[in-house]
Amino acid sequence: MSFWGKIIGGVTGFMTGGPIGAVLGAAMGHAAESGAGRADLAALLGSKDQLFAVSVVVLSAKLAKCDGPVKRAEIDAFKRAFRIPPQNMAEVGQLFDQAREDAQGFEPFADRVGQAFADNKAMLEDVLAALFAIARADAPLTRGEVAFLQRVQLGFGLDAAAWVRARDGHATRPREEPGMDPYATLGLPANASDEEVRATWRRLMRENHPDALLSRGVTPEFAKRAADKVAEINNAWDRIKRARKL
Repeated sequence: MSFWGKIIGGVTGFMTGGPIGAVLGAAMGHAAESGAGRADLAALLGSKDQLFAVSVVVLSAKLAKCDGPVKRAEIDAFKRAFRIPPQNMAEVGQLFDQAREDAQGFEPFADRVGQAFADNKAMLEDVLAALFAIARADAPLTRGEVAFLQRVQLGFGLDAAAWVRARDGHATRPREEPGMDPYATLGLPANASDEEVRATWRRLMRENHPDALLSRGVTPEFAKRAADKVAEINNAWDRIKRARKL
């Protein structure tokens, strides 16, 4: 079963029956009194995968709504960005339609995704870049869209450089060049011990390895971005190993 099939299958179960379905439907379609409660509903769906899927749909829909009626170009941009399989389009569309009834209440979803994937800023940067593409699909950015995206950036915990890359369509960072500092790539000082360097390399590989991310349910596009990061990490590690004769 595909990523979206697993996620939206669970969502559909909540949406179509019982009191929880009614609560979720209301939360996605209307502003709730407690913003935190809205994000908690997404978390109740069961996993980080489901939180991610629900949140990107909600953020995309509410961003499209924040400058007025949602336009076909914005919907098409959403589909291109997140590659929804045809067999799951009806369920995703149902959730998108509920979320786009108003532009309010998106903040908790940005915050929860930012917290859940704090160990993978590259993926969060790619999501922000996708949201920029959706915002620009129908017209130049409006003040409301910029404010929306800035709040998403804050929730994701991304820095100013990530904002610029996402805004300008350059979310993928350049691979490490020969003159770049391998210690900076690993986030270590040059006087770090051999043990610290090795442990940090192993940790970063675990956090960014595409296979591990795919097993957690991220899309292939985001896993490809992680593969670029892994190449940077390995390049830095190799350079340090050679320099230290490890």
